[in-house]
Amino acid sequence: MVDTTVKTQPRPFVTMAHRWSSGICDCWSDLPQCCFAFWCFPCFACITAREAGECLCLPLLDAFGAIPPITTALRVSVRQQYGIEGSICNDCVYACFCGPCSWCQISREMKKRKNPITISHIKI
Repeated sequence: MVDTTVKTQPRPFVTMAHRWSSGICDCWSDLPQCCFAFWCFPCFACITAREAGECLCLPLLDAFGAIPPITTALRVSVRQQYGIEGSICNDCVYACFCGPCSWCQISREMKKRKNPITISHIKI
């Protein structure tokens, strides 16, 4: 008789001083995501917003402001949700001058922190 127990637990995440798990220019650490963001950025931003629990088309509003309000707001939201240190000033700078890289960083952070670990234990 084989008895299988499968448990899914949140992934343990250890950071030093509550920092982002990857830098703003670490887009190459997740090549498929980087390529998707490069070749179809509006789609990538909309999908990332949806994964963050926001309206799917919200990032499309960024095109109407000097400071991308949605990118800035989502960076602030993700920082607060995961306890990442930072400031609204830095978020504005990243949103204005590193928009696609900022979206990639947000997506990597959510992916890393939401990816569960599955533990299987088989009894024979």
